[in-house]
Amino acid sequence: MTRPNPSHLAWLRACMPTPLAMAAALCCAQAGAQPAPAAAPAASAPSPAASAPAAPANPASSPAGQPVLLQADRISGRPDLDAVAEGNAELQRGPLTIRADKLSYDSVGDLAKAQGNVRITRGEDRFSGPELQIQLQRFEGYFLQPEYFFPSTGAGGKADRIDFIDDQRSQLWGATYSSCGADGSGTPAWLLGADRIKLDREANEGVAEGGVLRFYGVPILAAPKLSFPLTDERKSGWLPPSLDVDNKSGLGLGVPYYWNIAPNRDATITPTVMTRRGFSAEAQFRYLEPSFRGELNLHALPDDRVTNTARHAIRLFHEGDAPQGIHYSLRSVRVSDDDYWKDFSSQASSWTPRLLSTDLQADRSFRWNGIDATAYARVQQWQVLQQDDARIVAPYQRSPQLGLRGTSVLGGGFETAFETEINHFTRPTNGQLDLLPTGTRLHALGSISRPWRGPGWWLVPKASVNAAQYQIDRSAGGLYDNHSRTIPTVSVDGGMVFERQATWFGQATRQTLEPRLLYVNTPYREQRNTPNFDAWGKDFNAVSVYSENEFSGVDRVSDRNTLTAGVTTRLLDATTGVEKLRLGVAQRLQFRDQRVVANPDGTPNIDSVPEGAPDTQRLSDLLLFGSAALSPRWAVDGAVQYNPESRRAVRSLLSTRYSPGPFRTLSASYRLTRNLSEQLELGWQWPLYRRSAEQVRANAGACSGTLYGVGRLNYSLRDSRVTDSIVGMEYDAGCWIGRVVAERLSTGRSEATTRLLVQLELVGLSRLGSNPLKVLKDNVPGYQLLREDRDSGTDASTPAAF
Repeated sequence: MTRPNPSHLAWLRACMPTPLAMAAALCCAQAGAQPAPAAAPAASAPSPAASAPAAPANPASSPAGQPVLLQADRISGRPDLDAVAEGNAELQRGPLTIRADKLSYDSVGDLAKAQGNVRITRGEDRFSGPELQIQLQRFEGYFLQPEYFFPSTGAGGKADRIDFIDDQRSQLWGATYSSCGADGSGTPAWLLGADRIKLDREANEGVAEGGVLRFYGVPILAAPKLSFPLTDERKSGWLPPSLDVDNKSGLGLGVPYYWNIAPNRDATITPTVMTRRGFSAEAQFRYLEPSFRGELNLHALPDDRVTNTARHAIRLFHEGDAPQGIHYSLRSVRVSDDDYWKDFSSQASSWTPRLLSTDLQADRSFRWNGIDATAYARVQQWQVLQQDDARIVAPYQRSPQLGLRGTSVLGGGFETAFETEINHFTRPTNGQLDLLPTGTRLHALGSISRPWRGPGWWLVPKASVNAAQYQIDRSAGGLYDNHSRTIPTVSVDGGMVFERQATWFGQATRQTLEPRLLYVNTPYREQRNTPNFDAWGKDFNAVSVYSENEFSGVDRVSDRNTLTAGVTTRLLDATTGVEKLRLGVAQRLQFRDQRVVANPDGTPNIDSVPEGAPDTQRLSDLLLFGSAALSPRWAVDGAVQYNPESRRAVRSLLSTRYSPGPFRTLSASYRLTRNLSEQLELGWQWPLYRRSAEQVRANAGACSGTLYGVGRLNYSLRDSRVTDSIVGMEYDAGCWIGRVVAERLSTGRSEATTRLLVQLELVGLSRLGSNPLKVLKDNVPGYQLLREDRDSGTDASTPAAF
């Protein structure tokens, strides 16, 4: 949840920006002023286009030293007593300007009176009405039947009367506020009204009595007494109610309370009632200190009527800087039970909702004898949410991990890099299907290289080593034992870049041709008796095809004697350097059989394991990849892994996006992994209906409207079913936006969680209902907010700057 701001901090505050802006424009005009300077009137005889700057009677009494400037078509009066301005009359004092048909100023009483088409401006805010009387020194007076407009929110309203008590306090009677123009009936689409509003700038508080929010004449929110802050400072209070509907919990109604604890600490507490499950509560606490910051989120359901158990979730983020240059961070997510992620999908803000991590890290960077190094420590634990029909094996836990890594430049142009770590690997509770070994690993990685680089070419020979020592705590059937091994690797990486000027599609471009060769030689070393704690087969792509090891992690090193050859060509805009087109091809030539290979699912295998047959294929799969952005409207990206022996694509990815303008985007993606998955994804944000210019002109003053369709669909071609989907509509009426979004999340082969998100956004006021914006931004490629998000740049895991 992002930090509340002046537009929706509390719905009281959000509901009443009218008095907020009015207080800023009117009450601030003479805030803290001493006796005002008196106007020096012109000669008693009227004169056209007269102008009378005022010399203060007592300049020392005005700290700002701001005179009163009075001008009009005709000015008359008595010197040092009073002045009357008629015809385009204007009185100006600092940022405050009063215009009217007739203006009078009494310098003795420091009293200004305005009648007929009275208009006040202060900054960008504007006010108008028939009659104003104000005592400038005390800022005491009244404004009859004023109308006001605030460009910062694009909204305004009316009041029967404003009474100025002093420069800090005022009252508004019969006030309204809306960003909509009046429709044919003379009533805006939405309108906020209050019987009386009291403003106290010294206490930074406004109190509205009898506040009612109406939407097309129907009351949708009301309260006998509301309070709100008058500035950008936060204020404790109730936020707009939230409404959630899903097939697991039914209808949920929450009313958040915002607690402004201190300038750098706040909390939001949300009691919620769910029709199926009962009462729950959410709490968010955020803090920001000079050396640390963090956020704590709690969700508690004391008595779930569906499961007859207590349910809860805890999410914690904390990071900071300790003495001696140490930086540390803690991220943790824990829930009460295995089904939590299915029953409360809105709380599971994780790409892996069934694999929850607790991760504590600390590191310190330093320089020693020409070595740039980082020392680090880590503890990582997992909570695994299992299902009987789809059980998963969790990664190993590190408890703890201690390491040191660094780089250095030696004489003669040599460069070195090293990493050494000790890890104790354990298994998470309920996280394994079979008996797997645990133990301690000490490893050391090191390399030395001598790069040669010149204009348009490079050559980098390198020698590296991967050494590890294992101490096994528990063996799976005696398969593993204590073991150590050292595996060296020699590689040579080189390439060239050729450029030429060209013209494509009538535009001046620069075309490149970039051939590259990588030779790698790693001897075979016995690895079947060592456990695999963190190794996994790398994805075959444009980056990994040029890697020295087929596996990530430390525990497996692929024996390899290969030469990888590839070429890439790019088209760059000759003026801006923006890449318009990229095409590439790469393939490996294998000089001997590879005995340490990866299974189709990415797990490594050794030749002694039955399913781990050696790779005897001399030519690897052919990798073709490319991307294009030849037009601002179109973007295409794709890759194909082609097997020359079977003459079929093993893996392929093709995605395209069409974006002809704001709020118009269509995207499609196709993903294939042979014998594993085949998926089609569609995403869109597109106007379905827009009022024509003739319709808008015919209904001048009414909100014009555009209906948008928005969503994303994931369809499994292999299973012939929709896995995940988001489908919704947004209606932008100009002064209000309505959103209805349905989200379906697959939680099993025959099980899914469905949520309905409904939101009404009153432009310049607040958002009411459930919030689908995060769901749309996270899931719909290219989605754009129809209005600027006042909370942009913040997310649930990182507190906003206070």
